[in-house]
Amino acid sequence: MAENKPRVLLVEDTQSLAVVYEQYLLQDGYEVLRADRGQQALAQLLTSPPPVVLLDLELPDMSGMTILQQITEQQLPCAVVVITAHGSVDIAVEAMRLGAFDFLTKPFDNKRLCATVRNALKHQQLSSLVAQYKENFDRHSFAGFIGASMPMQAVYRIIESAAPSKATVFITGESGTGKEVCAEAIHQCSPRRERPFIALNCAAIPHDLMESEIFGHVKGSFTGAHGDRKGAASLADGGTLFLDEICEMDLDLQSKLLRFIQTGTLQRVGSGKLETVDVRFVCATNRDPLAEVKAGRFREDLYYRLHVIPLPLPPLRERGEDILLLARNLLQSYAKEEHKRFKDFDPSTVQVMLDYPWPGNVRELQNVIRNIVVLNDRELVSTDILPPPLNGGRFLASTAPASPAPTPDAPECGAGSAIRPLWVVEKEVIEHAIARCDGNIPKAAALLEISPSTIYRKKQGWEDAISV
Repeated sequence: MAENKPRVLLVEDTQSLAVVYEQYLLQDGYEVLRADRGQQALAQLLTSPPPVVLLDLELPDMSGMTILQQITEQQLPCAVVVITAHGSVDIAVEAMRLGAFDFLTKPFDNKRLCATVRNALKHQQLSSLVAQYKENFDRHSFAGFIGASMPMQAVYRIIESAAPSKATVFITGESGTGKEVCAEAIHQCSPRRERPFIALNCAAIPHDLMESEIFGHVKGSFTGAHGDRKGAASLADGGTLFLDEICEMDLDLQSKLLRFIQTGTLQRVGSGKLETVDVRFVCATNRDPLAEVKAGRFREDLYYRLHVIPLPLPPLRERGEDILLLARNLLQSYAKEEHKRFKDFDPSTVQVMLDYPWPGNVRELQNVIRNIVVLNDRELVSTDILPPPLNGGRFLASTAPASPAPTPDAPECGAGSAIRPLWVVEKEVIEHAIARCDGNIPKAAALLEISPSTIYRKKQGWEDAISV
């Protein structure tokens, strides 16, 4: 059927040639749309752009270049093949520079035309796939997250896949990696987004009050219970219940939580009445949950009930250039909030921030940028205004162009061995690791427990130093 055939718009004002070209394309399985005027072609392009356009440059009412410019400027999903006479080959080459895929010089035969159109169609299909990939898997931000690194693209894909279901998501990651942001992203991408999102930190509530916080209580059930109170589970009815630091929960309460998950019913503290609620569970911990199970601190049956969709969040040190993406976003946000002039980081500061391991992850980065903005006011962040520990010698030394001179109190490295500059030793260690990994830099970086981008930056620095 015609709707399954690839469409080609043929823009040619010479009727005899247009009929010949149309027959060639019809025989090769294309649906052909024709236009003999520029305005007619533009109307069809703007209404329903075909994947391939055969465009004659010499038209009665306008130049084909004008149509090409419209296609390029409006980013229409079309591969343009320019049709030209012998005398206008230079113009056709210029058209390709402006975005045309290829050109055909008149006269041309059936095989040449169909081969060129096939190539243009494949090119356009590939371009569409690349654009779709970039839209879906090359994002710089997503649902509250900021980050373009491959580990974060994987996080985004899991969130998108898991959010529409009711399956429990178990988020793991170091403190400060954004586990609550992740839980909220799951909720906002789910059909429950219009219902409540209730977060409960199991480590921040005294153990003797935890059951009441989750399930609620009735008046007089314990000292201080002056009235009936709904718990987090009831408040989250129809929405999402996020249990942060769930491995901190007492074993007795874990059994009650398991029963609640299995039955969908709960009892308030001091009440004999069962209540039915509909919640989607998301939980998180900064520990290894399976290790907690093996240590007897977390129920195995609860673990397998909750650990349906594991979602590990990467630490900031493994996210490469995301550090700068986040830092610049925070700098601009805080500068605007505090009415300061900050715009960016100078090159030395960029290097320090990329080399620092960020044990406190995104939360630590937020604190560092807030400290800089509140206590200073200038356009560029330089190393002299970095707060501890980023202003320590260990991190600033890596940005120094020259090697530090040995100090009199420096310890001996071995009998008869000279003290060598730190950057030389570092270079040898990194190059040795790369050689042992057969040139595989990501593998070498993993063994050295640093980011691959750190190795690439240092290699570039060594090459630049040699070329000077």
